[in-house]
Amino acid sequence: MSDLFAPQIPGDVAARRPLADRLRPKTLAEVTGQEHLTGKDGVLARMIASGSLGSMIFWGPPGTGKTTVARLLSGEAGLAFEQISAIFSGVADLKKVFEGARLRRMDGRQTLLFVDEIHRFNRAQQDSFLPVMEDGTVILVGATTENPSFELNAALLSRARVLTFKSHDEESLATLLTRAEGTEGKALPLDDDARASLIRMADGDGRAVLTLAEEVWRAARSGEIFDTEGLTQIVQRRAPVYDKAQDGHYNLISALHKSVRGSDPDAALYYLCRMFDAGEDPLYLGRRLVRMAVEDIGLADPQALVICNAAKDAYDYLGSPEGELALAQACVYLATAPKSNAVYTAFKAAMRVAKENGSALPPKHILNAPTKLMKGEGYGDGYRYDHDEPDAFSGQNYFPEKIGRRQFYEPVERGFERDIKKRLDWWAKLRRERGES
Repeated sequence: MSDLFAPQIPGDVAARRPLADRLRPKTLAEVTGQEHLTGKDGVLARMIASGSLGSMIFWGPPGTGKTTVARLLSGEAGLAFEQISAIFSGVADLKKVFEGARLRRMDGRQTLLFVDEIHRFNRAQQDSFLPVMEDGTVILVGATTENPSFELNAALLSRARVLTFKSHDEESLATLLTRAEGTEGKALPLDDDARASLIRMADGDGRAVLTLAEEVWRAARSGEIFDTEGLTQIVQRRAPVYDKAQDGHYNLISALHKSVRGSDPDAALYYLCRMFDAGEDPLYLGRRLVRMAVEDIGLADPQALVICNAAKDAYDYLGSPEGELALAQACVYLATAPKSNAVYTAFKAAMRVAKENGSALPPKHILNAPTKLMKGEGYGDGYRYDHDEPDAFSGQNYFPEKIGRRQFYEPVERGFERDIKKRLDWWAKLRRERGES
């Protein structure tokens, strides 16, 4: 029975769906920004042409058309379409969907099951898809913004093809705005600079650019045209696509680290600022800079570690925003410093040998002999005090007999390590003269 006292909503208002929903493409050919998948020679277009679809995982950032493409696939392939979200669904919901798909299959129709945010399902829930994928009850299309390699079961990935959706470029977003203007029957009230700014604010998200356009139309008075400053006042800038616990975080810190290692101070500073702008914890960045100092600069410039620790302490002392400058200074210093991973490589090699050889006893001549028993066992016999040797260097063997003399550390001809290399070359020459291997 209807509620006589409920407010009556006019039909035209009820039918007024969000612009992004009204602009959903009707065919794969209308999809923008994913030509490598939906274009004439795209993977999905070829699947449709062959008349055979397999299970897939759509991986890409928000607003790139994953849901829309899944719907279009089911329509063009003549499949029943079922959609669930891993956020709101559990095992009971999956059982109902699977049972419905089995009944359709008995009637000769296959089901395309679209699972949004599929990475939100736990491992056991992901395993529940395997039987219905294997027997053809459903064609699974899962959508995720997270790296499938880390978030999805290997068994699930082995049965599904991963297709990567790309962020919209500026040309693709401009195409969406043009379509929106055609649908609305009016131009966006923005000058050229403001229009370009709105596209940048969308940050590659097609849904976002249409939502921002709607906000501009709602705010504009008759005949009003916004410049960039006016747009900024009307539309709050959308935060960059970046999740401090997920892929965005790891992608940017990787880019920062490799830019430093590659001695590109401009790229390193850019990625550092990207992470600042996205709200990353500056002390986390300080710790990573310290790691870069010991891993990639090392003894080619020992001052790098001092500077990075000082920058981290400076941020801790000054706070934001002044402290960020100290981290930026350390970042540029690292990028322009001479590079050496000799200590890093030597440490890994020495650690491997230490684990493989257990508790090997050091040679007796370098062991202390505080008791008569230990002296009787030969502890300390033959030890040469390096400070009493010519040039304060004896060249004794310090490795356990079980292991023998090893060389882990091989310095490069850069910075401070030149002096170390001279000493090691001297040591090698002395051993050769003694006939030691």
